[in-house]
Amino acid sequence: MILSVENLGHSYGVRTLFKNISFNIEDGDKIGVIGVNGTGKSTLLRDIATGDPSEGKITKNGACVIEYLPQAPAFDPEATVLEQVFRGESAQLDVVRRYEAAVQRAASMPEDAAAQKALLALQQEMDEKFAWQLESEAKAVLDKLGITDLEQPMKELSGGQRKRVALAGVLVRPSDLLILDEPTNHMDNDTVAWLEEVLQKRKGALLMVTHDRYFFDRVVNRTLEIDGGEGYLYTGNYSLFLQKREERRIAAAGAAQRLRNVYRRELAWISRGAEARRTKSKERIERFNALKEEVNNIKKEAQLEISSVGSRLGKTIIELEGIGLDYGGKTYINDFSYIILRNDRIGIVGPNGSGKSSLMDIIAGRLTPTRGTLKVGQTVKIGYFAQHSEFKDADCRVLEYIKNVSDYIETADGMRITAAQMLERFLFPPELQWVPVSKLSGGEKRRLYLLSVLMSAPNVLILDEPTNDLDIPTLSVLEDYLDTFNGAVIAVSHDRYFLDRFAGKIFAFMGGGEVRQFIGDYTQYEQACAEAQNLARQEERAQAATKPQPREEKQRAPKMTYKEKLEYEQIEQVIAQAEAELKMTEMEINACGTDFVKLTELTARQQELTQRISDLTDRWAYLEELAEVEAAK
Repeated sequence: MILSVENLGHSYGVRTLFKNISFNIEDGDKIGVIGVNGTGKSTLLRDIATGDPSEGKITKNGACVIEYLPQAPAFDPEATVLEQVFRGESAQLDVVRRYEAAVQRAASMPEDAAAQKALLALQQEMDEKFAWQLESEAKAVLDKLGITDLEQPMKELSGGQRKRVALAGVLVRPSDLLILDEPTNHMDNDTVAWLEEVLQKRKGALLMVTHDRYFFDRVVNRTLEIDGGEGYLYTGNYSLFLQKREERRIAAAGAAQRLRNVYRRELAWISRGAEARRTKSKERIERFNALKEEVNNIKKEAQLEISSVGSRLGKTIIELEGIGLDYGGKTYINDFSYIILRNDRIGIVGPNGSGKSSLMDIIAGRLTPTRGTLKVGQTVKIGYFAQHSEFKDADCRVLEYIKNVSDYIETADGMRITAAQMLERFLFPPELQWVPVSKLSGGEKRRLYLLSVLMSAPNVLILDEPTNDLDIPTLSVLEDYLDTFNGAVIAVSHDRYFLDRFAGKIFAFMGGGEVRQFIGDYTQYEQACAEAQNLARQEERAQAATKPQPREEKQRAPKMTYKEKLEYEQIEQVIAQAEAELKMTEMEINACGTDFVKLTELTARQQELTQRISDLTDRWAYLEELAEVEAAK
């Protein structure tokens, strides 16, 4: 056992997030925490990571090392990226810094025996402290996460970049238990797929909160649900959790109904006339009072509901023709044209920073393109769900915020639902409706912001990363809502499950301003990309097979010329020299630190030497065959 949680609880004033949660974490466990926003998932992770809960007890194995990634990681603004990653591993960072300095000294003074001896000593220290591996892993992970300047101060990075640096740190620093709070937020699809593979292969235990259901499904082997303040632990991933949760709810509903039946029978007995009451036993009356309290405490399942009627759409919706966007000397969108149809379901994908949100802003009229024209129909009413929740006055009450959008909405059957009733459907009970918006959790704010967008009764929905910070139950209901939404939906998302669930078309940012259009969901788009890559490789192989053989001498009689004999005598030494040069280049790559100009040059040299050794080896094999033929004559 790595860690034990006993009767964990947490409250804020009169509001109880959760209570009496108990479970163990074993080596190899990959536990995903699931629940509606505001139920305390992040608080649970923080309590376990710090080992200081407000209620209950956390017992960890004495040798257990925990690494924790919160939603908003703390950082030293003056630290470099590499220093932040090595936080807590100062011994390794110190030897890496000293080794890099020693390499520079030894390179500048190749005849200095003392400098060479110091370098050898530091190489041994790097081995002893496993600094080679840690430094190499840190550079590789940061590169995968899009962080290239290892000497850049943390204060110069964006919030998303800082979180990726913090993620790199917890991934490369050795730990027995890794705790991650929303690690995939603001990542593009390729990076999420990479992280998924890393966590699948990682040894040790994992405890995390994520709203990415494919990620959850493929990484997790146990699921902890927080529901109604209580914890329920299931063996299995997200798909198995859905099945087992439904079984639990059916069983709970059956038990509750049986309890109500007993209560009604006892109520009939206790309600008999005064004469009969005098003969009732005291014990049965006490049992009835306890039963009454138990029935009153039966939890009602909180179900999120979304219902609305969009405004009528005319013939013309939104038309884009020859759209282009340039910024800072770079082309983000080039010659993009599309006519949005009434019931379009469009998913937009691509690397971070490729221009996806800019295209959404152009469609919404928030950004003027560099080139091209945008035509918007007169009946179009856009609902824009931005990446960041928009609250002009965070001190206003929850109910006031929604009433500022609309006092009510109309449903498909003509009913009017008030703002307060809609808030209850969005899991904001009456006591929470008078709380200032600033007091809500991050996830609750996102849910409230989503409600404000839908309360405006839009007929074109633009969703920019809707899966960031929205809990899985809310996402599931949103997807059901989009199934029946009478209008167009355009969404940027890195959530592959969400894209598969709602999208019928994919717009993919391919780089260089190209936006490629594809009919189908995200899985079909990935399959088409894989098929195109396989076809391209097959064509390359076919072209290579039709080219003439580079060595025409193989076709003639195998007879060594004088020049070939000299070459054969020297080629093994040439190969050895090339291999030695390759080894020195690889050492320089490991030692070049954050000098990425030099690193690029060395990497190119490494590739060149690798190819040269391969060619020399082929040539040696050919000359060896000729030599054998000569010897046999």
